[in-house]
Amino acid sequence: MADYDLEALSLGELKKMQKDVAKAISTFEDRQKAEARAKVEALARDLGYSLAELVDTETKSARLPAAAKYRHPENPALTWSGRGRKPQWFVEALAAGKTASDLAIS
Repeated sequence: MADYDLEALSLGELKKMQKDVAKAISTFEDRQKAEARAKVEALARDLGYSLAELVDTETKSARLPAAAKYRHPENPALTWSGRGRKPQWFVEALAAGKTASDLAIS
């Protein structure tokens, strides 16, 4: 391994060295991953499977947004599904004497 006198290098040279080291680490990790993947694929093939058959690649389906259940009395653009934290307008309406059923969308 090369022995570097880091004290003798300029700031530009140090930054270039840092960039080169980061790139070397990244490519090393990529090579290691590719090698590991090849080994796992070969093992799966030896057992009569493809890697895709053994690895569950299905992702969770995204939850659809909940339908609005409550609407602001003066501004119909403001709605709330009833899930999560209560919006400030809802809290203020309840404090003003309205009920949740008064704010419910029919």
